[in-house]
Amino acid sequence: GGRGITISGRNLDVVEQLWTRLTGDPKKAAECSVINSSWVCESPSDQSSGTPGTRIMLFQVSGSKEQNFSMTYQENPVFYNFTATTTDDKQLLITIMKKEDKLQLNESEIQISVLRDKGNQLECNVIEAIEDKIKCVLNTSDTSISKIQVKVGKYEIILINQPPHKLFLLVLILIPTMLLIFIVFYFVGTRRKAKQYSQRLNMQMELLESQFRNQIREGFVELQTEGSDIHLIDDYGTIPFLDYKHFAARTFFPEQGNGEYVPSFVSDPVVNVSPAAEENSLKEGCNALCNFLSNEQFLVTLIHHLEQQKDFTIKDRCKFASFLTIAFHSKLVYLTSVLDHLLKDLMDGSIAQPKLLLRRTETVVEKLLTNWVSLCMYDFLRESVGEPLFKLVSAIKQQFNLGPVDAISGKALHTLNEDWLLWEVTDFQILKLDVSFQLNTEADYDSDLDSTPTLGVDVLDCDTIGQAKEKIFDTFFSRYGYSQRFQMADIDLEFVQNGENQILQDIDQSSQVLENGIKTLNTIKHYRIPAAGSLVAIRRVNRPRTDSGTANKLCHLVSPHSEFAETRMPDQGKKKFKVKEMYLTKLLSTKVALHCFVEDLFRGIWSMPNNKAPLAIRHIFDILHAQANNKKITDPDVLHIWKTNSLPLRFWINIIKNPQFVFDMEKTPHLDGCLSVIAQTFMDSFSLASHQLGKVIILELTNQSVGGTISVLLPPHYSPVRYTLFPLHPPAHYIPTSLNPCPLYSRPIPPLSVPPPPRYIPDRYALCELYP
Repeated sequence: GGRGITISGRNLDVVEQLWTRLTGDPKKAAECSVINSSWVCESPSDQSSGTPGTRIMLFQVSGSKEQNFSMTYQENPVFYNFTATTTDDKQLLITIMKKEDKLQLNESEIQISVLRDKGNQLECNVIEAIEDKIKCVLNTSDTSISKIQVKVGKYEIILINQPPHKLFLLVLILIPTMLLIFIVFYFVGTRRKAKQYSQRLNMQMELLESQFRNQIREGFVELQTEGSDIHLIDDYGTIPFLDYKHFAARTFFPEQGNGEYVPSFVSDPVVNVSPAAEENSLKEGCNALCNFLSNEQFLVTLIHHLEQQKDFTIKDRCKFASFLTIAFHSKLVYLTSVLDHLLKDLMDGSIAQPKLLLRRTETVVEKLLTNWVSLCMYDFLRESVGEPLFKLVSAIKQQFNLGPVDAISGKALHTLNEDWLLWEVTDFQILKLDVSFQLNTEADYDSDLDSTPTLGVDVLDCDTIGQAKEKIFDTFFSRYGYSQRFQMADIDLEFVQNGENQILQDIDQSSQVLENGIKTLNTIKHYRIPAAGSLVAIRRVNRPRTDSGTANKLCHLVSPHSEFAETRMPDQGKKKFKVKEMYLTKLLSTKVALHCFVEDLFRGIWSMPNNKAPLAIRHIFDILHAQANNKKITDPDVLHIWKTNSLPLRFWINIIKNPQFVFDMEKTPHLDGCLSVIAQTFMDSFSLASHQLGKVIILELTNQSVGGTISVLLPPHYSPVRYTLFPLHPPAHYIPTSLNPCPLYSRPIPPLSVPPPPRYIPDRYALCELYP
């Protein structure tokens, strides 16, 4: 309240007295005063509700009734701060901050006083009043004002200009100080951490350099001594040759694997007629079919018509050729005549691109040629090539058994193939264990297996139980022959210590479980078997169930999800940083160790007993020469390619890569990778391209495939094979006289004095001219 209300009207000069008040509050009536014939009243204060709104105001003139008027009340003005500045005319301008409202105050309604010490007041002249601020002027230049009083009607308020709070000042001081301290500590800590990281990095670099130096020294030593590490047993017993029928079945039907090869033909390669065929009608039908197939013209026409059928696939053609070979293998002259006829027809159809002849096996005649050469070369294979091939396979097995082999992936430290190189390798130790055998059962009363003396077997402490079992029985078979063959699943190993026997298994309750439920295969080190420990091989009583779904949840030396060399297995100790290229020298050291065995194998292949080539090879080469003359082929490389595709590519590569076709053995994927490198080496020796390897070429080959580099570098002295396939005596180029023969090479190597052949003489290929 307290704002002036001016009442104007007629005859107000006769009014003696005027009062005003709010309804419901008779005690707070205010008397109005006369100013220039108008009455001026102060608005009464409303403290009943405290909320803005409309109020009823009563006016009463002396001697008359009260009259009602409506009036809107607003909230009191809000002043919250002020500032004092000096103007140019040395006056003090005070600006008071105000909250915006609807009061519409003017300068005359506002009174501002500056409060001094000792109760002194200085009136400030209001010069401006707007919605959000009020300005007044004071005739002084002293800005040290702490309090002012603002009055609007009956409402008054004292504003105090308080200095900044001490806590606020303290915060303003502490925050920058703490920030500065943090920056200093962060800088010092970062620099110290960087220094420690640099020191640790230098230590790791020194450790890495030391590992590289040690690895290079070890690789150098291995290159010098690797050849003397392989010592096959001199008395290795009978070589486990397959008999003729099993060799033929495995060669004819390689897709059957190492299991049963067409059981109906293994017992007798000749087609047997079933008992039901004794009936006359069926017998007559079979005889008629045999007569038809014995007609060469009919059989050749039948084969041509079959090959024109779209649904007669390559697999069907190979099977048809194999069955045809089995049916007429006892009539080899007739089969040879059919083969000659089909070969001539094939050459007639390949006259546009003669260099592609016999490169693949896509027709009946190509598979028939493979089978025919295999049958005719069986005796030569057993007499001249079987022994060096078996020694090579045994040497490869022994070589990669010298180092760790991952039981899951098959990768090994010693290999010829980069794809099978186990470079995530750790330290390992060789243990010599004493193994005894208790394999007799009640059914083996006539066997003397238990009388076998204790064998000393070398194993690695990182070998799994299955790997140790294989090494034990490889030693057993190599010493006592292959007549006793056991299934590894039927044999258990027991560790004997302090009179107690402990069954050793790849997986048991003590197997360590890694992340994602992956189990680690138990090793010799896992069971803490010391050197010269005693093991006993016994027959397994109860075969445990094998869950095929857990095969992908096992690991050995390498984690199945490991892509980095720093990932280590539980029993490998402190992890070390490794680089794959550090172990590429293992490929070369393995090549050096196996070199003499490869030499022996190639000697056996290129040898000619009694200076006579096999008749089958002579016959095939005669046909090739005759066809080349008939078709007037003058390019000498074409005849060379035909001979290469008909014999080395079609027969010898198949034998080298698949020793299980010749021996009673199993071929592991790792062995297959190593034999593939040797087979590629053998084929490279027949290449017409010259192998002139420079440093740049070797580096390019290394970037593509280290296995390819080993294959090319292995036989630099084999390239003259392209001049002649079967000379009377191997040229001196073929066998370097500077290399020492293998320790177990029983036949002495005579000095070779035959001069090297001249630059490609086509007649040297005509082996038929070597014989009258």
